[in-house]
Amino acid sequence: MTNNEINAQVERFRKGFPWLKIVSPATPERGIKVLDAVSQEQACKYLEQAEVAGKCKFVPASGAASRMFKDIFASLEKSNESGERLASQIDRFAFYSEDIFGKAPFLANECARKLLTDEGLAYGSKPKGVLKFHRYPNEVRTALAEHFVEGQAYMRNADGSVNLTVTISPEHEELFRKAVAEIQPAYEQKYGVKYNVRFVYQDKSTDTIAVDTANRPFLKEDGSILTRPAGHGALIHNLNRIDEELVSIKNIDNVCVEAMQGTTALWKKVLMGKALELRDRIFGYLYALDQIGSSEGHTPYSHDLQTFFPCTPDIWADPEVQALCDEIEDFLRTELCIELPLPVNCRQRVENIRKKLDRPIRVCGMVRNEGEPGGGPFIVKEKDGSTSLQILEGAQINPEDPGAVAALKAATHFNPVDLVCCLRRHDGSKFDLLEYVDPETGFISSKSYQGRELKALELPGLWNGSMSDWNTMFVEVPIETFNPVKTVLDLLRPAHQN
Repeated sequence: MTNNEINAQVERFRKGFPWLKIVSPATPERGIKVLDAVSQEQACKYLEQAEVAGKCKFVPASGAASRMFKDIFASLEKSNESGERLASQIDRFAFYSEDIFGKAPFLANECARKLLTDEGLAYGSKPKGVLKFHRYPNEVRTALAEHFVEGQAYMRNADGSVNLTVTISPEHEELFRKAVAEIQPAYEQKYGVKYNVRFVYQDKSTDTIAVDTANRPFLKEDGSILTRPAGHGALIHNLNRIDEELVSIKNIDNVCVEAMQGTTALWKKVLMGKALELRDRIFGYLYALDQIGSSEGHTPYSHDLQTFFPCTPDIWADPEVQALCDEIEDFLRTELCIELPLPVNCRQRVENIRKKLDRPIRVCGMVRNEGEPGGGPFIVKEKDGSTSLQILEGAQINPEDPGAVAALKAATHFNPVDLVCCLRRHDGSKFDLLEYVDPETGFISSKSYQGRELKALELPGLWNGSMSDWNTMFVEVPIETFNPVKTVLDLLRPAHQN
């Protein structure tokens, strides 16, 4: 890391990040689509018929599962409710075996030790993806295995292949490769597919420095500056390297037992169908604008607006062109909650419209809020004066702004990280996703290092600021599609029990 980069990051710690200007929460009244059975079926049929240049399931799975066992770690020092509950129901967990944990009665401290340390399973230092989540009559499945099963249900390519890109930490690669080797041949035979699995690392160049409480670079014992992975926002670099056009994103721990996966598969198909409908509608408008430009002797499919608009403004003032602009602006307003600022002239109007159309696309599932904390879907005001749909974390909402707090309280849905992305332009070329990141949407978090307090810099989140300048649609999905395992005790919920 250069001195200029270090100084720039220190300055970011000092001045912080600006608060986003919230217009309102996205709700079913405006901003979130609630689809009836007919619309769901239409979206699924559209998916079946649409042409797609490859599909890929993208699974963020970096990092150890230590947060999943936070309360169980605490029970090693002092008995607590979580440790007692773990012990009282240890035989209900897929990772239980008599050889490791013995027979009842189970002691809480001993169960915690056998679960977390090298005396037993050593789960305290392993990644979530390779932990045993679900027990079946003839096998025990890891979280990663359930993503294999899910993938064949809704992400098959025309040739019968299923592509999975899994983000991991380098130190865990051997564990992941072993977990794949144990299931891939059997699952390919059972489900009649061919899995193409790619393990990728978070780019080390995206690591950021840490600072102390006085905003000075945090120094380790050897005098070097402590750097840290900059959160899931760094994964936009990994997403940017995917060649397939249609990408489904879902966190490693958000899975359920196979008997309940039908609902998940249905709604993933709905989201993909809506994404492709949106893609083709936008492509149609871009083609129409390109034809107008090319009729004046300009190159079609030009992404450089200076190349696209060198002609006199007369053509853009044509009544038919302005009628097309009226239609597109109505589409942007009603479908994507994009209100454009008033243009200076007809040329600028077309310029503004085309810039908004020619962007990556995402369709995000949103779940009804049932008391879950944190951020969710909102309509915000952009720096250029337009509005857009955004996913905001709680840390991005100004607690001193009464309007922002009121919008948070009025929110009806939250973000389960269930999204589908279209990553190609209408001429077939790939977007450079790094061009659509808003660097002003990161945040600063409090951490510790060997007992010393520090502040960490988080890059704009993968589904937050990293996708800030995308065309976004929100669709309500049922709570049954959201089954995360944030703590080990979540594995006792019905979605994880057979």
